This record gives sequence, structure tokens and C-alpha cells, in this order.
Amino acid sequence: MDSVVQSPLPPASDLSPSILSFLNTKLRTNHNLSQAPTLLSELQAHCADLDQALVDLNRSLGSSLLAYASVSDRAHGFLGLISSQLTSLQSSTRSRSSGSHGEGRVEQVLGEELPALAKEVARVESVRAYAETAVKLQTMIGDIEDAVSSTMQKNSWKHSVKQNSEELRLAAIKTLKLTEDILTSVTKTHPQWAHLVSAVDHRVDRALAILRPQAIADHRALLTSLGWPPPLSTLTSSTPASGRSNDVQNPLCTMQGDVKDQYCENFFALCSLQELQRRRKSRQLEGYNRELALYQPLWVIEELVNPIALASQRHFSKWIEKPEFIFALVYKITRDYVDSMDELLQPLVDEAMLTGYSCREEWISGMVSSLSTYLAKEIFPKYAQPDEDGVMGTQEQAKTYWLHLVDLMISFDKRIKSLIEHSGILLSFEDDGNFVKASSLNVFCDRPDWLDLWAEIELSDILDKLKLETTNERNWTVKVQGAGLLSDAEDHKAPVISSAYLQYLSSVIDHCRSLPRISMRSRFLRLAGGPIIHKFLDCLLFRCQEAEGLTALTDNDALIKVADCINAARYFESVLKEWCEDVFFLEIGSNQYDQPGLSVSEQAGNVDPVEGPENGIFYKDIVKLEEFRTEWAEKISVVILRGFDAQCRDYVKNRRQWQEKVEDSWAVSKYLVGALDYLQGKVSVVEVNLNAVDFVGVWRSLAGGIDRLFFSGILMSNAKFHDGGVERFGSDLEVLFGAFGAWCLRPEGFFPRVSEGLKLLKMGEDDLQSSLAGEETWLKEKGIRHLSVAEAEKIVKSRVFTS
Repeated sequence: MDSVVQSPLPPASDLSPSILSFLNTKLRTNHNLSQAPTLLSELQAHCADLDQALVDLNRSLGSSLLAYASVSDRAHGFLGLISSQLTSLQSSTRSRSSGSHGEGRVEQVLGEELPALAKEVARVESVRAYAETAVKLQTMIGDIEDAVSSTMQKNSWKHSVKQNSEELRLAAIKTLKLTEDILTSVTKTHPQWAHLVSAVDHRVDRALAILRPQAIADHRALLTSLGWPPPLSTLTSSTPASGRSNDVQNPLCTMQGDVKDQYCENFFALCSLQELQRRRKSRQLEGYNRELALYQPLWVIEELVNPIALASQRHFSKWIEKPEFIFALVYKITRDYVDSMDELLQPLVDEAMLTGYSCREEWISGMVSSLSTYLAKEIFPKYAQPDEDGVMGTQEQAKTYWLHLVDLMISFDKRIKSLIEHSGILLSFEDDGNFVKASSLNVFCDRPDWLDLWAEIELSDILDKLKLETTNERNWTVKVQGAGLLSDAEDHKAPVISSAYLQYLSSVIDHCRSLPRISMRSRFLRLAGGPIIHKFLDCLLFRCQEAEGLTALTDNDALIKVADCINAARYFESVLKEWCEDVFFLEIGSNQYDQPGLSVSEQAGNVDPVEGPENGIFYKDIVKLEEFRTEWAEKISVVILRGFDAQCRDYVKNRRQWQEKVEDSWAVSKYLVGALDYLQGKVSVVEVNLNAVDFVGVWRSLAGGIDRLFFSGILMSNAKFHDGGVERFGSDLEVLFGAFGAWCLRPEGFFPRVSEGLKLLKMGEDDLQSSLAGEETWLKEKGIRHLSVAEAEKIVKSRVFTS
């Protein structure tokens, strides 16, 4: 040791306070003195490194100055050349002579030399601007790298560097922002300088790769020293009636003095770095879909969320089979600290000009995202594959656990949504970004197979419950109460089974509303909601076919059974149409959301406006319900018409009656009385049991069928109509029209062919003879529009005048 320390130390009065403090710290004990050679070697090595760094900086500065001098000399030479050319131009202009030679010289100067000179001036100006910009950027990048290098020494033995490290970081960030301003301007005004921008970006990236980790490390150290995350023991205690625990202490609220100033400076530095990074990405992604790439969670809030989420997960692992405790804890932590995010941190974010960020929303979405991540890694795999590890027991128990977990997630998301909206932020279905961040159901965004499994389990559970409802015959006879409360104020006479199916479909829609993406809602509704409608249609079709197979619908009970099914379809269809008018269904109605081969996340941004009802999500189901109603209402008409035809067969085939005289006591043909009685009896049964809209279709179809029956069977049968026969036929038709008069004002309008045929029979002999010459024109003049010329001619020939 004597060989190492050969000269005495200088007097204490000649040493600076910082050196005295350093020596007192390092050489306090004898043990410290024994380490003096090692300390000396370290100090000498450190000084050598600093000297070398200074030499490198001087060399870099010298190179920059030489480059600037070279560019300056070149620019000076260019300007001298331009000056001499301008002098030459001036002298040549003054000395030009009159005549053709002078005019030619002027044209040469104006047409060739002047444009070339202007081009050269522009080139020199561009070179000068490039040189000035490059030198300016070089100087600023040098300042940034110096500041970054200085902040890296903050843990060294120099106390002054420790104190100024935060100031140096803020200075570096300020210079970075100025550099970014210049780069943005260069990108817009001089896009051809891409290599210069790329070179500067590369050096800025290296500086940011050092600055950001350092700032985050300092921020984490500050949070640890403040006592963050707070102990969860207070959070897991009982909650008073007010809903907020009184003993929760927020470490951010207890900061004071230098600690608070230091935290605020570091917070501001992180926010400024994030804003700078967002500006750089916005410039670099110009022309691309920047919105998807620009968004990043707020770094300072992430640093608050991550440690408290890690601390919470130690409790979560104990509650795998009791997930309600997990959701309760996350909600309580989120709620207890959400107000302080607005009051303490939002002003700092605003000061850093980090626009578009709400500390309240970022805190909530951060906590929800941490919960979703834990659910995706630890909870859902066990629930989705119960047979592999046996934790969830049997398959039925696993389904119960799954549905319970989803119900907890939906309930949790509703409470979180109210927590966000309490600050005045309204989440809408158009704003999918906010909805996804604040929803625990976003676990399904990256796992469409889990979404499909949920839909399968949901559908299986609902179909099991509906099986009991469907087999209960009372549900098919008791009518829905208050069905006329719909927009059309119409009594659908629907059985309660239709209301039961709608109730379960509505529960699927309510779950669907909770999903954070439009594509997920569409997918879930098609998988879990569509089969419920198909099952309902299958039940209706089975009952109708059963009634048709047993009695061919000739029995009144069978008619009533079919009428109830038509009523159920009508009621179900009207409710679906009302639902489809809601904006929720308009948004998810496009067919493109279920494109095969695309995952939910790939379809998330594939949103186009829906045009026309044919794009509604229930459109095909509504069409099938309409087709079912139309088909079976038509079958009712056909069955009644077939029975009417059998009852009045003798009436139609009796041609002699149209040649007989009318008896005084005669009112209606005796062969028609039974048929009309049968018709009124069946139609009365249908009218009582069928809804008003479909009943109109039934009786109009009946009227059209009877019109065709009488026209072809009587008027086109080559029968001869005497005066008494015409009177008899007219009286019979009046009675027939009267049977339909209860449902319309002019029933004869629904029997157009027999009405016009009777009109021809009642015409005088002179009119009918003149009709043979006029034909089609004469028919139009007489108001005959539903008969062809051949049909009218045949009816006219069947008329016999006896007087």
C-alpha cells in the first residue's frame, strides 16, 4: 500500500465540499482504507472513460464544423457563379444592338439562359436549405444524445448529476419534440429528403430506447417508495352500507413536498414521451389506417394497474370455483380509486398535451383488461374443457358453471359501464373501442371458439327448458294477455307458447347486447338465437301436419289447432319486426359479419351501413314465418272450399233449374241452402279463432274459389238461362254475397266473374245482339273487365228470351 500512496493528501481547506463528502463516505473506517487502491483504480478508469468521451465529442464537433464549412464554401461558390452570370446578363442586355442580331440575342436570353439560370438558383437554394436543416438536426440530435448520456450517469458518484437527471430528461424530451416538429415540416414540404428523415429517426429511436425504460424504472421506484400497490387487506374487508370502504388510503393522495414534486415531474415526463411517440407514429403511418395503430394504453396508468393486478391474482387463485369473489374484488378496487384518477392525475395528463385520454377511463379499462387476461389464462380453459382435468365435475355441472360465470361477467360489465358514465362518458354501440376496453367479455374477441361454445351451451339450456313448455298442452290453448299492446294495436289471439319462445329469445338478445363488438353480437345471435326461431317453426309445422294427418282439417278442432299455430306465427313475426326497427338490430343486420373463414377480431372493423329490410338479421326468419302463415291459411280456405263444393254439387249440376219459373214462396235454391249453412258454420269457427289479418286472407281466398267454382260450373256449363233462371241465379248470388257482407261493404267485388256474368244475363235482347258486333270495345263500355270475349260470347248464347 505504501508503494501506491506516495504523496500526502492536500489540506482539507483546499478540497471542495463535494470531495470532502465523498472521502468521508468512502474512507470512514480502516476496512475502507484497505480498499483505497481499488477505489483509486475505479476513479482513474472512470476519468479515462470521461476523457475519451470528451475527445470523441470534440472529434464529432470538429467533423460537423468541417462538413458545415464545406457546404458553406460550396454554397458561396454557387452564389459567386450566379452573381457573375447575372453581371454578364446585365452587360449583354445593355450592349445589345438594333436589328435582327439584337432581337435574336434577347430571344436567346429569355428562352434559354434565363430559365436555366432560374433552375440553377432553385437548385442552389434547395442545397442551402438542405444543408441548414441537416446541420440544425445534427446539432439537436447531438444535444439529445448528450442529455441521454448524462441521464445514464445518474447513479454515479457525482451528486450533482443525481439532482439534475430529471431536468436533463425533460430537456431531452423538449429537444425531441422540436426535432419532431422539424421532421414533420420536412415530410410535408420536402418529401424527397426521405433519407435525411430516416437517418434522424434512427438516432431518435436509439435515444428513446434509453429514455423510456429509464423513465419507467424511475416511476416504478417512486411508486414503490410511496407504498403502491396499497395493501389489499383493507379492500377485502366488509363494505359499509354506503358502498365504499372508509379505511381505504390512496398513497397518491398522501404525497407531499419534494416527493410529490418528483412524482409529478416523472409523471409529466412519461406523458410527454407517450405524446411524442404518438406524434412520430402519426407521421410515419401517414396514408395508412392510423387509428388502429396509434392507440396505446396510458403508460402512467398501466404502471398503477399492473402491480395491483399482480397482487390481486394471489387472491384470485383461491377463488377458481367462486368467481363472484374475483369480480367483487376487482370492482371494489376499481371503484375506490377511480375518483382520484380524475382529481390528481388528469390535470397532469392535460398539461402534457396528451389529448384523447381520460385517466378515469384508462384506469377502469386497465383494471378490466387485467381481469380479462386472468380469465382467459386461468378460468376459461378449466371451464371450457371440464373432462380433461375434472375440476368442474360432470358435463352438466360444467355448463352450469359456465352460464354462472357469463352472468357474473355481464353483471360486472353493467356496473363498470355505470361507473364510466358517472363521469359523463357515454358508451354507444358505435364506439366499439371504448366498449371493448371496458368489457370483461372481450375475452371472446381473440377466442371465437369460446364464443361459439357459449352460444352452444346457452342454446342447449334454453331448448331443454322450452321442451317442457312445448309439451304442456295448456300453453297452446291459453291466449297471450295484452298482445294488442304492440304498435299495430291488434289482437293476435296468440297462444302463450309463442310468448315463452319470445321470452327466451329476448334473454339471448340481452346477453348479446353485452358483447363489446358488433361482429360478436351478430355471430352470437345467429348461433344461439336463430335455432330458437327454427325450433318454434318446427313445432308449429308439426302440430299443423298432425292435425292435417288425423282429420284432413275437416274437423273443427283441427281447424282451431291450425288457427292457433297461425296466430302464434303472426304474433312472433310482428314482435320480430318491431325488434328489427331498433338501431341495435340495424347495426348487426348485415350479412357480412358472418363471413366463413374470418375470426371475430378480423371482422371487427368490417362495418358497413345496412340498407333495406332484406339485410336484417331476422329477415329470413320473418320470411319463413310469413310463408308458413300464408301456406296454412290457404289450406284452411282450400279445405272449406272443398267441403262447400261437395255440399253444393247437386246445385251446380242441376241445369234444368235455370229454365224453370220462380215460385212465389221461393227465396233461395234448396240445393244451395245446405252448402251456405256449411260455409257459414266453418267460416264462423275460423273467424272466432283466427287473428283478424289472416282471417281476411282466408275469406277472400274463399270468395275467389267460389267465384271460380260457380263461373265454371254454372255459367260455362252450356246451361240455358230463361227469365226465371236468371232471376233465380241472381237471388242465389244475393244470398251468397250476404254471407260475406259481414266482412266488407261490397262483397260482389270479390266475385268478379259471376257478377259480370249475371250482369250479361240481365241485359236486354237488343243489347246482347249488338254486343256481337262490338266485342271487346262493347265489353269495356258495359263495365265487363274480368271476362274474355269468348267467355262473354258463350254466356250471351246461353241466354234464352221466351217473350
